[in-house]
Amino acid sequence: DGSGVKRLTKSPGYDAEATVSPDGKTIVFTSMRDGDLDIYSMDRNGKNVKRLTDALGYDGGPFFSPDGKQIVYRSYHPKTEAEIARYKDRLANDLIEPANFEVWVMNADGSNKRQVTKLGDASFAPYFHPSGKKIIFSSNHLAKDERKRNFDILMINLDGTGLERITTYESFDGFPMFSPDGKKLVFASNRNAKKRGDTNVFIADWVE
Repeated sequence: DGSGVKRLTKSPGYDAEATVSPDGKTIVFTSMRDGDLDIYSMDRNGKNVKRLTDALGYDGGPFFSPDGKQIVYRSYHPKTEAEIARYKDRLANDLIEPANFEVWVMNADGSNKRQVTKLGDASFAPYFHPSGKKIIFSSNHLAKDERKRNFDILMINLDGTGLERITTYESFDGFPMFSPDGKKLVFASNRNAKKRGDTNVFIADWVE
């Protein structure tokens, strides 16, 4: 009912993108507390904070797998000297620009990090399929417009195979999430918008 609000983090800057483990005991979130955008875990009371990612770049949007053993997230790691310099400069000014995010998975303790997508585009908002064997996410990988503004919902196996398209609307579909029983898919979309930029929440039956 919105009561009992308690502050869990006190570091200056950005602490956000928090989600809770299936057993309700652990929270994962993105923070700039150590100078870069990385993923951290903590107990639900805010104690035992642990850094899970440490590669230069933006690691964020973490969600647990249904069994709580893995975490899916989206990541951008600058590679060239120019990319690194630009990223650090923007970060120093508390700025982030759109980037070619990829989907990654790691164990809940931060070990065994592996890249799932290698699409070279903006792939973000990943979420586990209820089976724990696939990941659903939003991407402009299949966009045909020159500026690649069309984002669709895609799904892929954990090993990076079996990419499939879930939505085909010619605008924005994103932030997909399954209901706990796997029967419904909820997502944000610009479809039926009365003016450009209008975004609403939609729900659809999920049929395998």
